[in-house]
Amino acid sequence: MRGLRQVRHSLVCSTGLGLATAVLALAAPAGAQTAAPAAADPDPIAEQIIVTGTRVVRDGFQSPTPLTVLSQQEIQNQSPTNNLADFVNQVPALAGSTRPANSRLAISSGLAGINTLNLRNLGEVRTLVLLDGRRSVGSTITGLVDINTFPQSLVKSVEIVTGGASAAYGSDAVAGVVNFVLDKKYTGFKIDVDNGINSSGDGFNYSVSAAAGMPFADGRGHILLSGEYAHRDGIFSVDRDWNQIGYRTLVNPNYTATNGQPANLVVTGAGTWNTTPGSIIRSQVGGSTVLRGKYFDLGGAVKNYNFGTLTDASQTVGGDWQVNDTSRRIGLDATDDRRGAFGRVSYEVAPWLEVYGQASYNWNKTLFNAGPQAATFSLTRDNAYLVQALGAAALTGVTSVALGTSAADLPYRKNNSDRQVQRYTLGAGGEFQMFGNKSIWSAYAQYGQTDAHEQLRDIMNNNRMALATDAVFAPAGNALGVAAGTIVCRSTLTATTNGCLPLNRLGVGVANPAAVSWVLGDPYRDQRFKQTVAGVNLSMTPFATWAGDVSVAVGGEYRKEEVSGSVPTEFQTGWSVGNFLPTFGNYNVKEAYLETVIPLGLGAEFNGAVRATDYSTSGYVTTWKAGLTWQPIEDIRLRGVASRDIRAPNLNELFQSGTSRTNTFGTGSGLGQYAGRNFREVTTGNLSLRPEKSDSLTFGGVFQPRFVPGLSLSVDWYRFKVKDAISQLFADDIALRCNEGRQDFCNAITVDTSGVRDFVVAASPFNFAQITVRGMDYEASYAVPLARMFNDSPSSLVLRGTATNYLENTVNNGISIPVDTVGQNSGQTSGTPKWIFRMAATFDTPAYSITAVGRGVSSGTYNNTYIVCTTGCPASTPTNPTVNDNHIAGTFYTDLNFTAKIKVGSSDGQLFLNITNLFDKDPILLPETGLSANSSFSDLLGRAFRVGLRFRTN
Repeated sequence: MRGLRQVRHSLVCSTGLGLATAVLALAAPAGAQTAAPAAADPDPIAEQIIVTGTRVVRDGFQSPTPLTVLSQQEIQNQSPTNNLADFVNQVPALAGSTRPANSRLAISSGLAGINTLNLRNLGEVRTLVLLDGRRSVGSTITGLVDINTFPQSLVKSVEIVTGGASAAYGSDAVAGVVNFVLDKKYTGFKIDVDNGINSSGDGFNYSVSAAAGMPFADGRGHILLSGEYAHRDGIFSVDRDWNQIGYRTLVNPNYTATNGQPANLVVTGAGTWNTTPGSIIRSQVGGSTVLRGKYFDLGGAVKNYNFGTLTDASQTVGGDWQVNDTSRRIGLDATDDRRGAFGRVSYEVAPWLEVYGQASYNWNKTLFNAGPQAATFSLTRDNAYLVQALGAAALTGVTSVALGTSAADLPYRKNNSDRQVQRYTLGAGGEFQMFGNKSIWSAYAQYGQTDAHEQLRDIMNNNRMALATDAVFAPAGNALGVAAGTIVCRSTLTATTNGCLPLNRLGVGVANPAAVSWVLGDPYRDQRFKQTVAGVNLSMTPFATWAGDVSVAVGGEYRKEEVSGSVPTEFQTGWSVGNFLPTFGNYNVKEAYLETVIPLGLGAEFNGAVRATDYSTSGYVTTWKAGLTWQPIEDIRLRGVASRDIRAPNLNELFQSGTSRTNTFGTGSGLGQYAGRNFREVTTGNLSLRPEKSDSLTFGGVFQPRFVPGLSLSVDWYRFKVKDAISQLFADDIALRCNEGRQDFCNAITVDTSGVRDFVVAASPFNFAQITVRGMDYEASYAVPLARMFNDSPSSLVLRGTATNYLENTVNNGISIPVDTVGQNSGQTSGTPKWIFRMAATFDTPAYSITAVGRGVSSGTYNNTYIVCTTGCPASTPTNPTVNDNHIAGTFYTDLNFTAKIKVGSSDGQLFLNITNLFDKDPILLPETGLSANSSFSDLLGRAFRVGLRFRTN
């Protein structure tokens, strides 16, 4: 029942805040809104200071900012994988987070393979992630914290503050704070082992973790150690049935502005015709014979592509739509290996002074299949392989041909990066009497370092590929000394020592392996991110008014962020992806804050805070919050808070030397000549950036009726308005603006002279956007003791449901017409479902526990700008294209966990089985090229099983 009471208390109180911390170094939330009196806490530093979101320590104080708490028992009973982030990301307030499932193609950005958190889909950079109330060094140049670097076996709760918290914690807490709380006084030994696999027979994974804690010096000191290792097999092809239906959007070739037909058609049985595994001729210059549609198959066999019944510039319905297998050759999941170690020692010198030291090391390595080497290229009429394949007669009058290929003869592109993250903390704190009341102080210094080796594998070298592709028949008496008619690189006829090997790209199984090796390479970048933080905090109660004690918290913090790196010269340019450049830069910030809680009487309390912040790069800024709680009766508590929050530009936005990504323009009619063409997009930093400013407002209430013990209901409305948001326009928007006649945007798009991509697009961040996000949070929980039903055994039923109704997510960049993307179910950054929900029921007995989870998102659209029609359509425009179908289904998944409680000698044990996606539901399907599924809000892997064993000794 002890565990049940902890869970029940978390559930009942999870919609509000309890006591707040004055100790930044040790601020650690617990599953409660109201802390126990000080005398009941054996460790005032590690156990009493338990709540995230405020610095004031005061018995009975409940902050106006909503809080959701995930307890250790919930994590154990409901976590779908051996990865804590996968469970936390099921909270409806989190939307659009980066996970390996949706970052597998981010091979140039450094994001691949990490697990981050995104509150309200405002962007991960606007969610502050803490470990025991302290910042952590980022795992990427954007400052994103990889949850995998936390000691998962010691996490006793996760607290999510769903409101602006910059006045309490500084920059980045625009959407809120997620604080991972460690069990710093754990005593005993525990070990967890588990392994799992998908019902498709892939994705095998396993993990093992152990932790030990021991007091010493008659309990005045405590030692804590933990270690973990986890492995997951990658899934490097997509053979799921849902990916074989050819669900696409194509441009209606019969559309005119006046014929009443939609400009775009959503269809099935469609595929990309202008890219095939062994290359296809897309167009030709000169000649009377029509070569368009001739493609090269196994062994170089020449075939005529059957264009089916409906064809646009890049896609076809019916016919040979399945020839292109690109979408099946993209990785579905990554091979992932991670290991970590953590240690902490603390010692109470006196009641007013406890000192501690803490260190951790984490290593993570991933291997992704980032998809085939899709490219477009041209061949001149005298190309030896072209002449061999088609014959000289077919090329009469032809000057050149343009081809597209997904390059089945080349190995797929890979991301094989690893990261090493270290953190070291020294701190002290304690409690003492001042003004006749208890006061709590803390001070700490922390250093964090991430060493990221961003390694790509099997990437095309543009120059070598161009040379190897340009193959000709050697003339008689050539300088190479080879027989006339031998196929050689044209370049070697004059540069005989350049090492070029001719490469046949016309067919499957025709490429010379030595030539393949010559045109590929393994670019990489080494980056080091350093974070130095020091802080001091004091919470006190200096005086009282007629209504009660007035509490005050004050403190200051210094932080320095640095980035440095190195890239070998040969990897800085000339590659199809990557083209890394080293980034160097640093900034520091000095901060001081004041927070107070003032009782107003009649059940009301005011909570206010102000923080002064000075950035070395962007100057001074002030943040604040003003909140009010009112509890007119014991059963009802009303709350509201307004705040000004900031996000300062990060190292990447300020200093990046240049990053790039590759992709394909959309197929909308407003994209004109760019529709369906591929590009490389390059971004550099901007030292003139200013901090973003956000005005947030939340209000709601909590209902905990005394006549239904164990029941808690809450509703909260929220709104965020971010001004001067740091943002940039990307390729599709730039192309749209260009086609509207904006020459400045046309200037940002140039032809890729390397011939590997069609275009190069330039982009950089600026303070120009405004973001508005609104929504409603709902939470209900009910804990029911069932002792009478089970012969007085301490059994229970715990029910909990959370849901977020997203009402608005609008970005106004001052250029394009603002679009509310709520209800747009098309992916991580392009939309948020209207409803995200999760419900869980846990039946717990002394012998076993069963937990069932239902989770999902509502249905929506593919694009909120579309006008849906089949006949009588208005003229399609870039801002409001017409389409015949704009519906995207939602999804509902069911998970099940069974845990048997056993004895292993004198130790407690648990044997568990977890089934994720019990009914093997398909992901949310999207009508687009590539992997046509929403990887942010749905499950790509299908039904998965995980079994494991936990041991505990005291």
